Amino acid sequence: MYPSVTPPRQVKIGDAAAFAGTTPRAIRHYHQIGLLPEPERGGDGRRRYGYDDMIRLLWIRRMAEVGISLDDMRAAFDESGDIEETLGRLEESLAAQEADIKRQRAAVGRLRAVGSPQGLLSELVTDRLSHLPPGALRASDMEALLVTERIFGPLGSAIQAGVYIVLATHPDLRAEEDRLDEAEAALDDGVDPDDPRVEEIAVQRYTHHMALMQAITAAGQDTADDELFETYDADLAEEEDTRMSAAEAITKMPYDFSPARMRCMERVAQLIGQDASADS
Repeated sequence: MYPSVTPPRQVKIGDAAAFAGTTPRAIRHYHQIGLLPEPERGGDGRRRYGYDDMIRLLWIRRMAEVGISLDDMRAAFDESGDIEETLGRLEESLAAQEADIKRQRAAVGRLRAVGSPQGLLSELVTDRLSHLPPGALRASDMEALLVTERIFGPLGSAIQAGVYIVLATHPDLRAEEDRLDEAEAALDDGVDPDDPRVEEIAVQRYTHHMALMQAITAAGQDTADDELFETYDADLAEEEDTRMSAAEAITKMPYDFSPARMRCMERVAQLIGQDASADS
């Protein structure tokens, strides 16, 4: 028994896309990059696709499903590409995707275990903070760790996490941290950088920093920091290649700090630097 429907000799782009399992937009892109020859237009100005066009489009879709790049597809159709080289690149791409999936699964697992955005930080940081009770870290602490990890990587963020562990376990130091944060925030655009308050707050912040360092040493966290440096494997770092230098980050991460507040921060850095030079 013969079919009662006669197949068309040519079809419109919408029908071609539907049959191949793609979209008209994708087909137009294939035309633009020379992957799929653009057929002649009919009397109504629309493209019409024949049997050969559809066969090529089906091959394109099959190669796309496997993961072959558009450039490699073009080389394959032109018979100018090395199939082994193409497959080698494809295997590398799949390996990278598998590594990404592994990292994503690990992050989901940390999120489930931690039950907070803290689980989105690297495993190195999350593990170091794991002994803290829920809610011990503030949103501002998490933000600082997130920024540090973006600039200095998981190791830098894990080292900084030691400061927040001390603040979370020493109410007196946390109270002083809050007081200084408030005092620094008051150094707005209406305060002259040479105002005596700038130097006063800088000295207080330096004193607080030294108290934090003493607490870190007393808790043995400096030893833990040394162990992190010794055991950290940079090859296992998350997003290691996407890090940027501190100098570059300063130009890209916005902070609405007044000149007076910037001057205060500079003085704190100077005081800490002088103390380090004296010790050496």
